[in-house]
Amino acid sequence: MASAIGDRRLAARASIALVVANARYWTGVAATVHRELARWQRRAQAIADPELRALALGKLDGEGFHAQAAAMLATGAPRAQRETVTQAIVALELLFDYLDGLSERPSKDPLGDGERLFTALKDAVSPPEAASGRAPFAQDGGYLQALSDAVRVALFRLPAAPAVTDVARRTASRAGQAQTRMHAIGGLGAGQLQQWAAREAQGTGLGWRELACGAASSVLALHALIVAAADPATTSQQGERIAAAYLSTCAVLTLLDGLVDEAEDTAGEQPTGPGYLELYEDPGGLGEMMAALARRAITQTRALPDGPQHVMLFVAVVGYYGSERGAASGVARPVIARVRRELRPLIGPTLAVMRAWRAARRLRTVTRAHRPSQTTKWRTTKRSKLA
Repeated sequence: MASAIGDRRLAARASIALVVANARYWTGVAATVHRELARWQRRAQAIADPELRALALGKLDGEGFHAQAAAMLATGAPRAQRETVTQAIVALELLFDYLDGLSERPSKDPLGDGERLFTALKDAVSPPEAASGRAPFAQDGGYLQALSDAVRVALFRLPAAPAVTDVARRTASRAGQAQTRMHAIGGLGAGQLQQWAAREAQGTGLGWRELACGAASSVLALHALIVAAADPATTSQQGERIAAAYLSTCAVLTLLDGLVDEAEDTAGEQPTGPGYLELYEDPGGLGEMMAALARRAITQTRALPDGPQHVMLFVAVVGYYGSERGAASGVARPVIARVRRELRPLIGPTLAVMRAWRAARRLRTVTRAHRPSQTTKWRTTKRSKLA
């Protein structure tokens, strides 16, 4: 069976894009990421409320790698705009991860409270005149608001920000709804999620489950739109195409995250809420379904401007999860292997790069192992580790 990347020319161009992206990352983007993470670490340490301070710092310590990985997208921005793009991506990823933790807290009105919280995400990609103008959460001394404001300030320094604003706002709103409704299943049942996702899926070519999965991790689509905003030639039509293509990518991402986390759950660490895999009555069909999603994502991303760059980033997402320890578990292994077959020959070198990243990260962790920690580890509902 031919892979989704059966075109040798596309595979070669995507491989070159991978090499270029790594060179750009380690010679410039990485330093900006490190500086931004340190800045937000200091800001989180100033939160007076001990529970919220622990949450913010726990997200930074436990999931800061999300921002590092997401910043790989910044390598596709023009050199002159790359630092600004990186600042926006790091702040946006930290904002999304923090909102994920906040929205898991018990609530008498999960849908209403979730919508109010995720106003910060929508405001982050809105021009100043369209932002809500209200702080959705004040108990953390303004940390959430500061993240949202930082994204907006950086984004609207980019030349094509107005071209992507409308689609970015819709993408942010849909991401917030998916996250909120998924977290609300414990109290309100899955019907409210299904009804909402079925409406949203109309015209997308996706089923309601895949729509819910794709929307939940759409912070990755927002990152891609930020990169597009750095190119003065970007049009609103191109922004729409990017968002549609990344919806498929994000669906694969969310399901891969659930698969690799299965190993941790069966080992005794219980999730705080239902996972996206539980939306599927027949897990036995996941391999073929996800392979079809991967083919769809490749078809859509290769048709975008800078298609090889977007294909490379999608393969990097799969490589990120394929290099996780949980990818070798009994549940995940055959499904991930099926997806990987669709991405030959590019998946091989991508996996090697991701394993090298993980090895470097483990080395840094070992060097800090004996430092006193001020944080508490927070377990989040099944959501993208990358996004």
